[in-house]
Amino acid sequence: MSLYKIKDFDPEYKKHFDDGDVIGLDLYAENDKIGSVDDIMVDDNGSIRYLLINTGMWVAGKRVLLPIGRTRIDYGQKRVYAETLTKSQVEALPELTEETHIDDNHEERVRDIYRSSTPGFQELTPHTIGVGYTGAEISPASTHSEPMLDLDTPYVDGQVEYDRQAAPVPMPAPAPVPAPMPVATTPTVDRDADMYAIDDRNHPSFKLYQERLIASKTRQKTGEAVVRKHVETETATASVPVEKERVVIERMPSTGTTAAAPGEVAFKDGEVSRVEVYEEVAEFRKEAFVREEVKVSKVVEHETATTQEQVRREEIDIKNAGDRPIVDRN
Repeated sequence: MSLYKIKDFDPEYKKHFDDGDVIGLDLYAENDKIGSVDDIMVDDNGSIRYLLINTGMWVAGKRVLLPIGRTRIDYGQKRVYAETLTKSQVEALPELTEETHIDDNHEERVRDIYRSSTPGFQELTPHTIGVGYTGAEISPASTHSEPMLDLDTPYVDGQVEYDRQAAPVPMPAPAPVPAPMPVATTPTVDRDADMYAIDDRNHPSFKLYQERLIASKTRQKTGEAVVRKHVETETATASVPVEKERVVIERMPSTGTTAAAPGEVAFKDGEVSRVEVYEEVAEFRKEAFVREEVKVSKVVEHETATTQEQVRREEIDIKNAGDRPIVDRN
């Protein structure tokens, strides 16, 4: 199972904690400050599994995982207590860096170190008396070398006479030592529940996560329309009528036969008449005018976008740890 920093899992995680975010709080072991909380680690389901702690000067600024079930949060003093954490555990824990990949082997190493401080936890050895992790009861082989007491031996002055040797009682073969259990690669409820248990007394503001599908929309540019104009050239023809004046001189032969009297006509040179002649000249020029108008506008088209996703939520499973039901499930 993968682990994620809570902000990577839910960027808006602080909404679920109200004012109870533990990131940045000081870390204490009893009354001694030993570091601070750098981050919260959650699994694929959004369940809080570990606090990522920085041990400061306690163990040279080492960053390690601390199971959430091994902590107690005091929001009044803004402290997180790890009362069972020891310096030897921190020194033995694998250190986390930004490049560290938390896989199953890494997490199992972490759990194995914390299991050694679990109350009632014992490693199974050949000389263990009682019930070990495998559930097998083992007793050491008897080394009693004295003769077994014969119940028929008479008492003399309050003492047992051993004049008669008791019949030897056959010893049972020693119980075989069970093979060690394979190391689990994932936490089990029975063995590691205390590491991840969250209760109202120690973790009053922790919430259960549920995923919800949020529908939102963003405005993005999908393209643009560029309107340009260009100049086209063509040959235009224009005509205008013009008038020109010209002088017409007509000579007409005289039909009269009457001669002029002597001295009546005086012959002389010089201007006889002046006639002004005009003509029209065509003038051509160009002018620009509005031929048509082009209006550019945008229209908004509406459509509905729909998607389907799988959403998850956390539920609480309550189990009575006894014969009498003491939990009101309502």
